[in-house]
Amino acid sequence: MKFRRRRSSKGVPSAGAPPPTFSHSLLSSWFAGKPAVAEKRRGAPAIDAAMSGMGAGQKPRLREQHAICMVCDFFYPRMGGVEMHIWSLAQCLLKLGHKVVIITHAYDDRKGIRYMNNGLKVYYCPLLTFFDQDVWPTLFAFFPLFRSILIREQINVVHTHQATSVMSIECALYARTMGYKLVYTDHSLFGFADAASIHINQVMRFILSDFDHGICVSNTCRENLALRARLHPIMLSTIPNAVDPDKFTPDPSQRRRGDGEDGRINVVIVSRLVYRKGIDLVAKVIPVICARYPRVHFIVGGDGNKKLLLEEMREKHQLQDRVEMLGRVPHVHVRNVLVRGHIFLNCSLTESFCIAILEAASCGLFVVSTCVGGVPEVLPPSMTKFAEPTAESIIAAIGAALPLAEKVVPAEFHQRVRHMYSWMDVARRTETVYDRVRESTMPTFAERLWRYSTVGGTVAEAALFLL
Repeated sequence: MKFRRRRSSKGVPSAGAPPPTFSHSLLSSWFAGKPAVAEKRRGAPAIDAAMSGMGAGQKPRLREQHAICMVCDFFYPRMGGVEMHIWSLAQCLLKLGHKVVIITHAYDDRKGIRYMNNGLKVYYCPLLTFFDQDVWPTLFAFFPLFRSILIREQINVVHTHQATSVMSIECALYARTMGYKLVYTDHSLFGFADAASIHINQVMRFILSDFDHGICVSNTCRENLALRARLHPIMLSTIPNAVDPDKFTPDPSQRRRGDGEDGRINVVIVSRLVYRKGIDLVAKVIPVICARYPRVHFIVGGDGNKKLLLEEMREKHQLQDRVEMLGRVPHVHVRNVLVRGHIFLNCSLTESFCIAILEAASCGLFVVSTCVGGVPEVLPPSMTKFAEPTAESIIAAIGAALPLAEKVVPAEFHQRVRHMYSWMDVARRTETVYDRVRESTMPTFAERLWRYSTVGGTVAEAALFLL
């Protein structure tokens, strides 16, 4: 695909006015040699009439449309909560008639421009990663390419995601420098005592001293961000995640039963096998539960640096016939794993929202989870059993949940989740944020400098120089 050459425009687009057409040599040299690929993403959530809340022949309501650029290091083919949020939100915004473009870094052979479901345009930019799919800080090297994309796509709102994304941090500063409206979504919780949290909190305090509005996926996340970045709560809105109920449907026939009167009960764990997900607690809980309750079997899906710990536990206690290790499970197959279980176990040590328990409840599983972060906000008490992040408390919660799980009607759980959560509702609420942001006034250059000067003096000047 060859780009149409347009006359370049000197200067920066003014606030509130559509940017002029522009074609940058760096952009053309990179993307001109990469043909745009139209593809249907494997395993992508189906966005249909049931999910969108609109009938087959119903048209989106007529209102002012936005051209939105979402920026994050984390996107497909990597899978996770942030990636699913960006994908699902973008698909529903397209259904509402808005223009959405996503900017991320290249993943292996995924380079250049890709067209995905419903015409979603994704720029896989030539940036090198160094840890957990985060790119190396580029200072101002990425600025010309980013500016070219915004002007080419006629963007009026830049929406960045996740505090640990280097691309989001840099592009937020670039966007405000060019006079674009800026919205930021926070997906994680951070502390105040460890070195990593202190560093990222200071960076976010600097970046969010000059933005238009923030979105958090839970009330706990909103309070956490307000404290970390020293923001007035009126600058932040809570818009939770959601689930595609048509993708996660129950199927009780997949549950294996024993030969005796007492059937087998499957406890499912699908998560990244890392410390933050509480895998150290899982390794302590499984042997005790298997010893106390002979009917209970565990199905563990996922991969990570704690996988070896679980395998050693299984070998030590001779639980090969009671603990099934599936390894990495692609998101398209997660539902097939969930429908095999009666109970879903989440042992996270910190969690802002946890889409996984929402997906499990939609498949008809009773949820046992640690009561941390924003998890208590996700499901009502009748659908979940909470525990403290200790092995003893989790063991007691699983024991109390066993008789409750056998009484669960999966179809009823599924219908309750369908009525509580919808990605189209998330998109409409986000659309309201865009409408308010577009009507807000842009600060002057002097006001921006004053804002930066109030977030740490020398530290802010150093951060501005580095960014």
